[in-house]
Amino acid sequence: MSKAKTSIIWFRRDLRISDHPALLAAIEEADAIVPVFILDKTLIDATGTKRLAYLANSLRALDESLNNSLHVMVGDQVEVLKELMQRYDAKSVHISQEFEPYGVARDARVEAAGINLVRTGSPYAVAPGRVRKPSDGLNYRVYTPFYNAWCVHGWRKPAETPKKINAVKPTESDRNFPTWQLPAGTTITEAGEKAAFKRWEWFQKNGLDNYDEARNMAGIDGTSKLSAHLKWGEIHPRTLLANLGESKAHTVFRKEIAWREFYADVLHNNPHTENEYYAERFAEMRYNKPDEKFEAWKQGRTGYPFVDAAMRQIVAEGWMHNRTRMVVASFLVKDLHLEWQLGADFFKEHLVDFDVASNAHGWQWTAGCGTDASPYYRVFNPIEQGKRFDENGDYIRKYVPELAHLSASEIHEPWLFLDGYSKGYPERIVDHAVERLESLARLEEIKADKPLGPHA
Repeated sequence: MSKAKTSIIWFRRDLRISDHPALLAAIEEADAIVPVFILDKTLIDATGTKRLAYLANSLRALDESLNNSLHVMVGDQVEVLKELMQRYDAKSVHISQEFEPYGVARDARVEAAGINLVRTGSPYAVAPGRVRKPSDGLNYRVYTPFYNAWCVHGWRKPAETPKKINAVKPTESDRNFPTWQLPAGTTITEAGEKAAFKRWEWFQKNGLDNYDEARNMAGIDGTSKLSAHLKWGEIHPRTLLANLGESKAHTVFRKEIAWREFYADVLHNNPHTENEYYAERFAEMRYNKPDEKFEAWKQGRTGYPFVDAAMRQIVAEGWMHNRTRMVVASFLVKDLHLEWQLGADFFKEHLVDFDVASNAHGWQWTAGCGTDASPYYRVFNPIEQGKRFDENGDYIRKYVPELAHLSASEIHEPWLFLDGYSKGYPERIVDHAVERLESLARLEEIKADKPLGPHA
């Protein structure tokens, strides 16, 4: 059987050429490929400026890997793909399968229009829906048994990098590369496949072997910082997993990759939880309305140094240390008594590595309404968290210059020292000890064995 003349490879969250099964399938099918990225107005309108700037850089990097053959098109996906198929006489469009609610709906709409989508691979080592309980075939609702089953299921080796890519050269009108710029005063990590591998190589040499101990320390470079690269598919999780051993540190890192896959599986099976409560009864809890305290949280002016450092980091860099993501989320829900969706939307606006499943369910895990064996009773103490995971205060000093003059023993509780407020740092907007008790009292109102209170 002779090869087709051309096939289309539609890039979405897979902006790379290595370990890319869909790209290999497109190359195998035809004499030449038509690589395309379609600028999706719906997603662009819902995407923060820092993430758009990152995407613009990533598309340029992908284009370079494809010898300047990437078609960057603007318009409705159906119309763009039909035009390209007609122009190049292509019979199929190759994609990496997506599982998030929007991606599933978009691809269904494209297929309903008569376009043949060929799905090969996904953004995950194990695609959502694959890991099931052997007892009843249902999906897992708790992480640890999921992780164990995920390991047993296993994953393929990384796919080969194509030796040659014969791509159709686009016309000038097909080269609609966006020019999104970073907001003034902000920085983001370098985008693209080469940057992803560079960071991975650095981390393997300098961070992986003590990851289990260093990953929670906010003031050091102890995490992989590959989340943005994974979000945009500049590196595949299979590539990371292939290089891991069985040491404690390597196992902990493998478990972090599994968390990403677990949340993707949970969202795939419960698509409504992108915005709604996984544990439905928590929708009945008494919550406060967002006010000036919510604004203080967003601005990093809560009066709790560890919280404020983290909130200023996300605004300045489009990234936040995972430990502090949990701390600021707990503060919003348990100290300010606000609904988790408010924080999730703020993260969506600012995070370069924003991932629908990880964001929604990371927030719900901390808020106590998600997949957690001991949900709501966990309340992060913002003072003790800072003392434990930023002992010397280096993280706080970097992002909260008003406290840079304080010593390690002073910086976590500036209100106790005469010089604590001398540089303009704000006073605490709430008393954590008081609000913790209030949070637990509100939980009692909705416990299953008690009727809902009059204010629920």
